[in-house]
Amino acid sequence: MSYDRNDEGLRSDGSKGHVLIADDAPFITKQIAKILTDDGYVVLDRVHNGEDAVKRYQELYPDVDLVTLDVTMPKMDGLKALEQILAFDKEAHVIMVTAYGNTNLVKKAITLGAKNFVIKPLKQETVLPLFRDATRK
Repeated sequence: MSYDRNDEGLRSDGSKGHVLIADDAPFITKQIAKILTDDGYVVLDRVHNGEDAVKRYQELYPDVDLVTLDVTMPKMDGLKALEQILAFDKEAHVIMVTAYGNTNLVKKAITLGAKNFVIKPLKQETVLPLFRDATRK
């Protein structure tokens, strides 16, 4: 992350961080956006497939502090998008989101470089600490 933070850990715009959300379910992108904006983050964009996630990350770079990627999306799945985002920026902070608690997917995502993994349904008290932690790493 190439931006400066003040002594309280806030960006120059006063936010906790800038986020790109990728999920093919609009209600999930809305839910994640609400959780994060209520906590002081700025959502830069919400996209609905892996190809758009990679494209928007590259367009918004270096202003993105956190990316949330759904594992199962059209055009390009979240794991492939994770690989491409990290190939572009090895310092990217990405959290994978899925409806499936598949241990192999969790291991693969973490091995590829995801900061963490959350399972739907999303509960603010459960996922917010993971989002906060990912932006600090």
